[in-house]
Amino acid sequence: MSQNQYDVLILGAGASGLMTAYKAAQRGRRVLVVEKANKVGKKILMSGGGKCNFTNLYVEPENYISHNPHFVISALSRYTNWDFIGMVCEYGIEYEERKHGQLFTQNGAKEILAMLLAECDKTGLVDIKTSCEVKTVNAIEDHGFQVVTTLGYFEAESVVIASGGLSIPTLGGSGIGYEIAKQFGHSVYPTRAGLVPFTFSDGFKEVTTRLSGNAVEATLSNELNSFTEALLFTHRGLSGPSSLQLSNYWDVGQRFNINFLPALDVLAFLKAKKVSQPKVLLRTLFNEHLPKSVVVELQSLIWAEQAELAIGNISDEKLEHIAGRLENFEVKPSGTEGYRTAEVTLGGVDTTEVSSKTMESKKQKGLYFIGEVLDVTGHLGGFNFQWAWASAHAASEYV
Repeated sequence: MSQNQYDVLILGAGASGLMTAYKAAQRGRRVLVVEKANKVGKKILMSGGGKCNFTNLYVEPENYISHNPHFVISALSRYTNWDFIGMVCEYGIEYEERKHGQLFTQNGAKEILAMLLAECDKTGLVDIKTSCEVKTVNAIEDHGFQVVTTLGYFEAESVVIASGGLSIPTLGGSGIGYEIAKQFGHSVYPTRAGLVPFTFSDGFKEVTTRLSGNAVEATLSNELNSFTEALLFTHRGLSGPSSLQLSNYWDVGQRFNINFLPALDVLAFLKAKKVSQPKVLLRTLFNEHLPKSVVVELQSLIWAEQAELAIGNISDEKLEHIAGRLENFEVKPSGTEGYRTAEVTLGGVDTTEVSSKTMESKKQKGLYFIGEVLDVTGHLGGFNFQWAWASAHAASEYV
């Protein structure tokens, strides 16, 4: 083989790209990974606040959003969370379980990246080129592809698109994967930012600005889904796990509801207090369950007229109204923070045109799509990494 010829060329040195590289090399394939950014694995390094939520204890197909929901089943069943956890243990990487089965490294995401690079090095068959931007990918009749880059041209039997989505462009996110897919006749679903904070431009924005930095356990819900997790107020709107999760099921112009006290039957609580503590103010009662600053804002929004009334002097009908608003507070975001802070990209390459067994294009022999570029988006909590590992493993057996 000449120095610019490879068996497999992978676009993108992120989670799925590096995994495919070493797995394919273990089969004796000579692999080149090209990365547009100046360093590999940038998104791995910043994920989970630098701690890398690398998988989840409870991975189910229901944790993924796709126009073709059955697509994920094959890959996820052939390379499970336990397979990746096993490798993490082999490398002696210490990890911890957090809420909802989320697994994070204890000493930083750099250990996950180092493990993937070490596996690549072990094979002696993986070359990685950074600051290498792909210009064109062309099929050569009967023998693979020619890929033209800013560092020259390369030829390979198989090309794997592991270029990710549009999220966090500062870390190298780009739309090249979608462009290549379209070039080879693939349909691409419209993309939008996912796992992203909400922004507001109405009066509620002033409330979130004043409450910036406060967090409460809340349930955010719409007709499509509901998530009970931390809700964080920001200068621009709402963030935290509950907001990020619901953003995957929300579109501009839509409303959703917030239950500020999901652990409480608010009306039953208020009626009981009306009997046992008739002289107490509502805010005093709610201060036991929510930060005082949050209670002050909710008071001005929901029970301003009853602010100085003892609960014993508030009618049951009014208490019912107050409880209803606290459990179903409707908001209408103006938008989201967009790709700048989005953890994932919704939409992408139509999976009905890709083999769920091999990740190979059904339209172009030797062309593979893995990870985020596909129309597969996981919930928050390590599911997107697990899809990266599983789809990479699937492709690596066939490239």
